[in-house]
Order: sequence, then C-alpha cells, then structure tokens
Amino acid sequence: MKIGANYSGNNQCEFTVWAPTLDRVELHIVSPQKLLIPMQKTAAGYWTATVADIPPGTLYTYKLDGTIDRPDPASKYQPQGVHSPSQVIDDRAFTWTEPGWQGVPLPEMIIYELHVGTFTPAGTFEAIIPQLDRLNNWELMPSKLCPWLNSRRSQLGLRRRISLRGSKFLRRPGRLQKTC
Repeated sequence: MKIGANYSGNNQCEFTVWAPTLDRVELHIVSPQKLLIPMQKTAAGYWTATVADIPPGTLYTYKLDGTIDRPDPASKYQPQGVHSPSQVIDDRAFTWTEPGWQGVPLPEMIIYELHVGTFTPAGTFEAIIPQLDRLNNWELMPSKLCPWLNSRRSQLGLRRRISLRGSKFLRRPGRLQKTC
C-alpha cells in the first residue's frame, strides 16, 4: 500500500494514511474548493479514499477524530510550511534532466530522513545550518536537503542551499556543505 497522496491522472487521487488507533479520519480538501470526505479504515489501520476532481495543486489535510487537522505525514510538498496543508503533486509532470543516472545500489544505501520541523526547536532550514558539522560525521546517502522546489527558496526566505553528499556515491567520506 502506497501512503500519502498518489495522483493517478485524470484529476483522480488516492489518499492513504496510517492511523490505527483513531476512530475516524476524514480527508479535508481546503483548496481549490472546501470538502470533507470520509475515509475507510482497513484491517491494518490504514485509512484510504479515492477521490475524483482532485487536480494537482489541491491542498489538503487529514481531520483526525473530527477535531484536529494535520498535514499528511507522507506529503511530497508542503508549500506553506510543515504545519500547513499538504499539496497533491503529479510526479509524472517532473522532467528528469539526468537520464543516465542509475541511482545508488540498495545494499550501499544509508538514508537519514531529516524532518525540518522537528530537527531543531526552531523547526527551520536556517536552524539546521549550525548542526551541519555534527551531521558531516554520519556518512549519509541523501543527495540534497532543501525545499521541494528550488523556486520556493526565495519564498521561504532562504539564502543558502544545504547539500548532503553520501560516502558510497562519491567514494569518499560524507560531506555536508553550505552553498549559495
């Protein structure tokens, strides 16, 4: 089962979130129109809804037990920040510019998922910068830690891009760098 918002084309999207202890989860569409859609719970604790008339760019949250709205924990894009609505993305619309890249072999991969909103008390990209020296010692695999789209940098007030280079990919120790 694929979690998150999975756009399948023709303005149709399947939403899946794992929340086994909740009694009710609803999909809350907040833009371009406002809708509240009940989700169905599976035996494994996943909540799902397949919804028509959901174009890419639709903003949504999950309403938990009818009381609190939360962004999608598997969101691909948070255009208004980590505590705001998630956005439906059409992955097929992305144009790859590196057709020959084969990726890193799975047995050599070390992945660290850094959540900007919880990594530091400030919960910002700027607050991560003083931590880069500590992260340098970890030999991590992800290639970049930055907003989903570079065009968002100026809107987020970022003056730097933070890069993360993995040891196996470059055949040298991992190195975090601050670049302009």
